[in-house]
Amino acid sequence: MTTQIFLASTLYGTATLAAALDSDCFGPADRRILLVCNNAATPETPPPLDEQAGFERLRDRFDDVVSWNETISPFHPGGWAPRPDDVPLWERYLRLLWRLGDDDVELVVESIQVNPALGVCQIFTGAPVTVYADGLMSYGPTRSKIDPLVGTRVDRVLHLDLVPGLKPVLLTEFGVAARTVPTDAFSKVLAELADTAAGVPEVPDGSALLLGQYLSALDILTAEEEEALHVRMVRGAVALGHTHVVFKPHPSAPARWSRALEQEAEKLGAALTVLDTPVLAEVLYQRIRPALVVGCFSTALLTASALYGLPVARTGTELLLERLTPYENSNRIPVTIVDALLPDLADAAAVTGQRRETTVEALTELVRAVAYAMQPKIHPGLRPEAERYLAAHLDAPPRRYFKRRRLTSLALPGGVPPQLAFIPRHATVRRVARRARALGRGRGR
Repeated sequence: MTTQIFLASTLYGTATLAAALDSDCFGPADRRILLVCNNAATPETPPPLDEQAGFERLRDRFDDVVSWNETISPFHPGGWAPRPDDVPLWERYLRLLWRLGDDDVELVVESIQVNPALGVCQIFTGAPVTVYADGLMSYGPTRSKIDPLVGTRVDRVLHLDLVPGLKPVLLTEFGVAARTVPTDAFSKVLAELADTAAGVPEVPDGSALLLGQYLSALDILTAEEEEALHVRMVRGAVALGHTHVVFKPHPSAPARWSRALEQEAEKLGAALTVLDTPVLAEVLYQRIRPALVVGCFSTALLTASALYGLPVARTGTELLLERLTPYENSNRIPVTIVDALLPDLADAAAVTGQRRETTVEALTELVRAVAYAMQPKIHPGLRPEAERYLAAHLDAPPRRYFKRRRLTSLALPGGVPPQLAFIPRHATVRRVARRARALGRGRGR
């Protein structure tokens, strides 16, 4: 007997799994279990995945649905992992709880480098693993070094073809091959969800859809800065001639954001609709068919463009490239891809003509160079490519994707020359610089 266990934390991820199953991306199994997980900071606040609108349309692909939150309660899914000595006990417990018996287990997980996926893989020692990626992070390097006892069990990475021609770097350190989930299958699954969003108001044709991401929750921006970013989206959409804008906030976004947007829209003479019902952006694409989709670096920007042929624009990516810390922050690749590929909201000509800022070939070179700078120890084989790319773009705009300090520490082109590298650490130089700044402030008075 073979049991396949699919771990999912979002409706989007569940739709990805459904499309993969419909496309025969998985071998036969006697039983399929969907292991749902709520990774929110406060899991009790948002509705569980299996209670969200549209889930029942995807439910029939699985024989059983079980909750990881309930299984490990009262621990939080993102912060709990089995102690090494307890792994055999946990496997015995889960086999009893989920009625697995002596079945051969196959795992299908997302974000394998962190819990809960990592913990599940550690419990079922020896089980083959398939990693599926429902966003842009799959194009970047593995977030952190994975125990070879887990990494060598991964047989493939399934991902949506959001940027046709771009290949994922994720898990390539283990020689894992990538396979795309057919786009038509995913579109078909999303079509099943088109009428599941109750409470979505009617909006006029030609409306612009603005996507919120709640970046303050990730400590990337402050709440005030993120509010200003959303206001900028409204201004940009109105400047392009859109008289009605629809804002889709993150489910955890504070209400004051919507009030600030309403004030800005009213000042600009535009109508604003704020959606207060959690709904997939892809469902909105089918329901309201927006004339423009605006966001920062949301994966939904790429699904709008690649799957639905909708005009898109990005804003705020320059700020994000500066703020992301540490440099190896896994959001860096999504921000880089969106910034390099999609038109800037402030560039009316580029948005109107949907001008792509770079080719897939150039984007591939950029992504692989950034991937090396992010994780040089995990992907040392990418160094020659990174050196060639940086040497060819020393004075070009792509330099904004790299920090000079990072390039210096890795001895890459564009960093501080070796003979000058001592300066930031030299005590005398620092004292002189402080004295010069003090004198400058004195003259200013």
